[in-house]
Amino acid sequence: MRTHPPEFSDLAERQQQIVTRAQLLAAGFDDMYLYRQTRRAVWQRVLPATYALVTGVLTDEQRRISAALYAGSEAQLTGLAALIWYGFRQSPRTDAVQLVVPHHARRKSAGHAVISRALALDARARTTPLYPVCSPARAVVDAARDLRQLRPVRAVVAEAIQRGYADLASLEEEIRRARRSRTALIRKAFSEVSQGARSAPEAELGECLAGSPVLSQLHWNPRLRDAGGAPLPTPDAYLPDAAVALEVDSQEYHFRPGDWTRTLDRHNELSRHGILVLHFTPAQIRRDPRRIRQTVQDAYESRRGLGVTLRLRIDPPHPPEPASR
Repeated sequence: MRTHPPEFSDLAERQQQIVTRAQLLAAGFDDMYLYRQTRRAVWQRVLPATYALVTGVLTDEQRRISAALYAGSEAQLTGLAALIWYGFRQSPRTDAVQLVVPHHARRKSAGHAVISRALALDARARTTPLYPVCSPARAVVDAARDLRQLRPVRAVVAEAIQRGYADLASLEEEIRRARRSRTALIRKAFSEVSQGARSAPEAELGECLAGSPVLSQLHWNPRLRDAGGAPLPTPDAYLPDAAVALEVDSQEYHFRPGDWTRTLDRHNELSRHGILVLHFTPAQIRRDPRRIRQTVQDAYESRRGLGVTLRLRIDPPHPPEPASR
């Protein structure tokens, strides 16, 4: 059995057993040996001139490494693959690895490597030992341009802001850079987040209520204080003149008993100060938006003007704290 040179073994280890044909040739292997290894299923060719020195299904990181090696040293990881790398929870899953390369580059998409060209690469890309990763704002916009439904676009835009991966200014800058090329969905999602929605279900609730001829302006995630200035729990949305709070109760936040207890505590504390709290699930909002709108309208009309007598106030919003990987 042929042994690998120590330098090559170290290289393969660093690259998680993903190597290029050029690296193999430089290590002293020839094309016939590469052919025999793949023919015997000892290695596998995962992309043109790119090999895995192991068999079986590649991991996410091996797919990213192989795509980056195939695309070249100037390529930057972007789109959904970059969001998965950052740890976005709401990002759609995909086996494809999107990379952006300079406009003059000749490399084309192949297999799981999806190559796009850009006049300018991301100056804020993060450097890793094996490939650069576009900034979260650039990755969100690039991912959104390839998505065809508003819901996942809303989800990744809201998560980028809510978890501090990006701020509104950086997202807006990337949307302007992309101009009008497949940006209708992200422009809508960005507008919703700019108005205060923190999640896709909240944005869907806002869309559900937007056409109401009755409701006043919704305040999203307001910082409420009672008549004495003490802070109150923050509802998802609030109609101040009627003291009606709206909560979107996603199942994922109520798996543990403690989560449900905190929800009840929030509800009770708001109710203690005279606020009517209405709860809706994302499924209800999507399944029957007319009924949701009518429910909110009825509650609003029955309590209109009450908010003034309760002497509750809303503090100015503050931006979320940035997160880092």
